[in-house]
Amino acid sequence: MPAIVSASYVRQAKTPGVPHEESAEKQSDAEGPATVSEEPAATDAAREPSASAHTRRARRQAQNDHEDELKHPTRLQRAYLPIIRWTLKHSATTIILALLVMGVTLAAAPFMKTNFLGDSGQNTLSVTQTLEPGASLDAQDEAATKVENALLDIDGIETVQVSIGSSGNSLTSAFGGGDAGAISFSITTDVDADQTALQQTVRDKLATIDDAGTIEVSASSGFGASSDIEVDITATSSEDLEKATTSVHDAVTDLDSVAEVSDNLAESRPYIEVAVNRQDAAEAGYSEVALSSFVAGATKPQQAGTIVIDDTTLTIYVETADEPASLDELRDLEVPTPTGVVALSTLATVEISDGPQSVTTVKGDRSATVSATPAGDNIGAASVEMQEAVDSVDLPAGASAELGGVSADQDTAFQQLGIAMLAAILIVYIVMVATFRSLRQPLLLLVSVPFAATGAIGLQLATGVPLGVPSLIGVLMLIGIVVTNAIVLVDLVNQYRDKGLTVADAVEHGSVRRLRPILMTALATIFALTPMALGITGHGGFISQPLAIVVIGGLVSSTVLTLVVLPTLYNLVEGAKERRAVKRSRKAEATAERDNADSVPSESEPTGVR
Repeated sequence: MPAIVSASYVRQAKTPGVPHEESAEKQSDAEGPATVSEEPAATDAAREPSASAHTRRARRQAQNDHEDELKHPTRLQRAYLPIIRWTLKHSATTIILALLVMGVTLAAAPFMKTNFLGDSGQNTLSVTQTLEPGASLDAQDEAATKVENALLDIDGIETVQVSIGSSGNSLTSAFGGGDAGAISFSITTDVDADQTALQQTVRDKLATIDDAGTIEVSASSGFGASSDIEVDITATSSEDLEKATTSVHDAVTDLDSVAEVSDNLAESRPYIEVAVNRQDAAEAGYSEVALSSFVAGATKPQQAGTIVIDDTTLTIYVETADEPASLDELRDLEVPTPTGVVALSTLATVEISDGPQSVTTVKGDRSATVSATPAGDNIGAASVEMQEAVDSVDLPAGASAELGGVSADQDTAFQQLGIAMLAAILIVYIVMVATFRSLRQPLLLLVSVPFAATGAIGLQLATGVPLGVPSLIGVLMLIGIVVTNAIVLVDLVNQYRDKGLTVADAVEHGSVRRLRPILMTALATIFALTPMALGITGHGGFISQPLAIVVIGGLVSSTVLTLVVLPTLYNLVEGAKERRAVKRSRKAEATAERDNADSVPSESEPTGVR
């Protein structure tokens, strides 16, 4: 029996501060060879609890090493500590509030204005005045004088340059031969004036002038692009095209979002039509082409050959001595036939007709264009209203109408920039996966991108600046900017975890340590972009202002995300992983202790009997 008591003492004895295997070893030395057989079993059973105890001691040591950061926080850190601690304790509430903010912002996105490049902000306008075809130069000068005087009476207009008989464009005049009946005005306005309001004032003033023809006011968009929304109409016949164009023109004119509407079918010119009677011409020995060539030769000089004089090749034209000078003279034009000379009127019908200045076709069908100038800077809303108006028009069979112009350019640009954003997000994700060697943590960082968009949308709604190509370029820049601070924060948190801190402690210490540099980088960028956002950069403000507003708004929301929402997300995801690991470790410890308790007595009992 004493031997059995000794065996029981060997199983229960432990030296304070010494692992179980060391205590067992010392006791075996005291008891002699009888206890040597217990050492392997005791060592294996105690290895896992010893490792777990070492991990806990390392965590406590790492926490003590970093406690000094929170013992003496700065004033900024003291204000931030209650926030980060509350969010870590109420992670679900924090995430729900962040999602609500993002949802409200995205719900307000449809109320945001959209355009293509926006108003260039230049202090120039152009006015085009079109009179009836065939108007004399004196009539054009009289009509232009009325418009010129009205323009000079408007406050904000400094100079007015008038061009009569030409579009005012040197290239158009050189290659197109001018534009008869068109009068153009090049206007220079005050630099400090509100250009959009001044354009509307000019339109209202010129609309009160009577007997001045058709007047159109236009201002070039960024980079010389047109700001008009166009409706491209096609039809199989001229009658259907005219009917469809008139219907669309009338439907678009009544829209409040449209300032003025025009179509290229209105540009018609009178001409003399010679309709050949094929049967009478054939009896006289002429085909339709032959008779047309004879009339053309009688009404304009014909090329007879070339001659070289002083190394210069000159073309010889032969002019008819008695060219028809009036419609009656053309009808009485003598046409030689095998039966004798007859008048042209006996072989063809000669009359004055009106026709389009130019004929355009698309895939063999006649086409026309209805152009509408938006009343404001919200091209997106104007395009939607115009599309609804076009859809409500009852077009003739075979006719079609679709939106083009600046609306099509805007849609194309938005699609291309959207693809570029997706590619940028993918590239950033791949780089972060290679850096963090994790697929989960880069996804946490990319959450900052949609939250950054909430700030950009909110600030654009607050300022009333439309969303255009410059704004989307700013969003593309934000994808790389907003992730930077998040990378710095998560990298420091990972370093603290490697030193033994728990996820919650590492997040708290890392957020406090990175608070000041994150705020400094964000504020430095925001203040640097403030002059651009205020629009004090001159004529280039139509690009720089929307870009700066998007970046500033995105930085504000992404900074809040990095300091509040991102730590909460990290704690939820990585903390759950840590809690599962601790739970598994405790389960392994309990299992090891039960195995140790069951195995040691069974081996000690024979020893005591021996």
